[in-house]
Amino acid sequence: MPRGRKPEGEYALSNAERQARHRTRLQTSQPSVVIKHRKPVDRRSRPRRWNDALAEMLAIQAECVAWFDALPDSLRDSVTAIALQAIIDLDLDALAEIEPPRGYGRD
Repeated sequence: MPRGRKPEGEYALSNAERQARHRTRLQTSQPSVVIKHRKPVDRRSRPRRWNDALAEMLAIQAECVAWFDALPDSLRDSVTAIALQAIIDLDLDALAEIEPPRGYGRD
């Protein structure tokens, strides 16, 4: 019993003809595969996300205080110093006192 496909024409293709047909098939534009990555779902609760964001803001504010203190006197009136001073002057303690609701009767 013969193996493989039957020839499409009157005779079977030679190795060179098969290779040429394969190369032309590869050169034709084939649709590229699109891989979509999903953003991982944040499964933390709202109060947890609130507390994490608040801790991050307080850490950044502390870094800005250290940066402002390290500025030389010649840069105290620069745009960077003004922006750092605005960040330092933010009252994040008022935000820290807020306790977000847990919701759905879990208060």
